[in-house]
Amino acid sequence: MNLRDLQYLVALAETRHFGRAAERCHVSQPTLSAQLRKLEEFLGVVLIERRPRRVGLTPAGEAVVERARRMLCDAEDIRALARASQDPLSGQLKLGLIPTLGPYLLPRVAPRITRALPKLQLMLHEYQTAPLVDRVVQGELDVAILALPADTKGLVTRSLFAEAFLVAMPEHHRLTARKRLKIGDLAGEKLLLLEEGHCLRDQALEVCTKAGTEEQSFRATSLETLRQMVAAGLGITLLPRLAAEGPFASARGLTVRPFSPPAPSRVIGAAWRRSTSRGAAIAAVCDIISKVA
Repeated sequence: MNLRDLQYLVALAETRHFGRAAERCHVSQPTLSAQLRKLEEFLGVVLIERRPRRVGLTPAGEAVVERARRMLCDAEDIRALARASQDPLSGQLKLGLIPTLGPYLLPRVAPRITRALPKLQLMLHEYQTAPLVDRVVQGELDVAILALPADTKGLVTRSLFAEAFLVAMPEHHRLTARKRLKIGDLAGEKLLLLEEGHCLRDQALEVCTKAGTEEQSFRATSLETLRQMVAAGLGITLLPRLAAEGPFASARGLTVRPFSPPAPSRVIGAAWRRSTSRGAAIAAVCDIISKVA
């Protein structure tokens, strides 16, 4: 048994297809299939249910895959530790962000990170909160940038900055006459939200429930879709500050107003594994994000 065999098994578990697993591992399908049969023979147990149209795992296979993921993660940490000992601020750093933050934060911070950490190569990914945390726990990502508090499953967390919410409304809405709004001003308004799985949905609901808004049946898949729904006059919504400033502030048909202090806000933070070997690089990136945002 070796790490490559375990890599083949994990790839098969995730793709449920020999051809796609082989492609992911950059080997031929016969090679991957043969190595997995040898792994089963070595362990003396059937790991894979080979069905005509879909591959499955036996209970033993599922248990082995769970441990194999941890072993592969530890092996990658060892390799990263060796690289980091030579230069902790070089090499790849796999960073994930939630969709309601990535497109608005990255243009601000990426140039600063590039200038300050020229040897560091950021590999950027975007996931909703739950799968984002899972990928950090499993070692697929080094660090997640997300809204806190969240179920971070024992990861180390650090707060980076607070991001105020603003009210987005159609340009001819009655509330556009006011420079600042109170939460109570939203009473009776039709509230548009993102689909389930976005933490911003829950945060917006928490704020607007206090105001007595009416939740609409529409569900948007992104902030940009939500913005267009508001501009079309279907209701109002809450936007995080970064998504309502700069080039995003002048969306056609849309007016944005801040809340009077104390404005509702969300806390943006970072989460990473306690055992990571990329601690110095993560800290350096977090410092830059805190300063810029």
